[in-house]
Amino acid sequence: MSAVAPVAAPLQSAPLPGTIAELLGLDPDAPAVLFVLAFLAAGAVISVLMGMTAVLGIWGKRKITAAFTDRIAVNRHGPYGLLIIPADAVRLLSKELIVPAQVDRPAWDLAPLVIASSALLGFAVIPMGNGVQIADPETGLAFVFATASIASLGLVMAGYASNNKFSFLGGLRAVAQNLAYEIPLVLTGASVVIFTGTLQMSGVVEAQQAALVSLGPVDIPSWFAFVNPFAFVLFMVANLAEVGRNPFDIPEAPTEIVAGYQTEYSSVYFVLIYLGEFIHIFLGGAIVATLFLGGPSGPVLPGIVWFFAKMIAVYLFTQWARSAVPRLRIDQLIQIGWKGMLVLSFANLVLTAVIVGVIQA
Repeated sequence: MSAVAPVAAPLQSAPLPGTIAELLGLDPDAPAVLFVLAFLAAGAVISVLMGMTAVLGIWGKRKITAAFTDRIAVNRHGPYGLLIIPADAVRLLSKELIVPAQVDRPAWDLAPLVIASSALLGFAVIPMGNGVQIADPETGLAFVFATASIASLGLVMAGYASNNKFSFLGGLRAVAQNLAYEIPLVLTGASVVIFTGTLQMSGVVEAQQAALVSLGPVDIPSWFAFVNPFAFVLFMVANLAEVGRNPFDIPEAPTEIVAGYQTEYSSVYFVLIYLGEFIHIFLGGAIVATLFLGGPSGPVLPGIVWFFAKMIAVYLFTQWARSAVPRLRIDQLIQIGWKGMLVLSFANLVLTAVIVGVIQA
């Protein structure tokens, strides 16, 4: 593990609502103006994320999995099968919403909304490019982890409220898995905070701008994936567990518990849960890109292009894991989380603190 000097200076660009206000010649300090522009900026970001989820979640997932398993996948609905996206949307949204008997209706209705909205909230503080950030609070990283963890509540609500033993078992598995892997995830993220000295997401990106090593005309950036590759690997593994991809897709486990917490959901509620699952994968990719891959930084191309390229690269890794890695048993998953990942994440945190302390001494 090598180290760089901590840098805490934030990016010198206003959040997206302020940038839009300046472009339109409006007062960026007026509360009413900022409220409206923040609402519009959030709508634009959500629209982009929804479009990405539609393409990569519905069409891309099938094509990627088919490539791994030597199949063709969808190719009959429009060019390259792209019209499967509106076809699936019409098919799912036109189905009847079946409500099982004796469900806990308020919790059952709210669970899909909680699962989908928690991931969207996390993108509010992610810097996607120069000025492309809805908000930049000083506690940005803590906000991302807090909002992403709300999804666990939605999974428990869905499993408990469905009045189905398979759904309930899926909810219990989700709680056990998230408890086992969320702590290592946060601790590994905290090691990045020790390097940067800030929780502000723009500050984390700014700390990775300097060159780590120069090899002739080529500069190796000080991305934390290069500075601390051990933490990067830990975070990637814990992120797989958080987004429920192999070998950690225990809460759904179609072969044993018939999709688990979402067994009793259909129509628009199923769409929301499915949508929330993929948005959480993209949020995990966005966090990885921000903490370890320099965020939107990169040569030649605009920052937002680099950001989405890195986020999609993490998504492709999760799809590779889904196709290539076998599922663990629930007892194996818990043992790896509590006896392996937790110990390694604490060791990484302590070692990082010692190295940074020696550098600053």
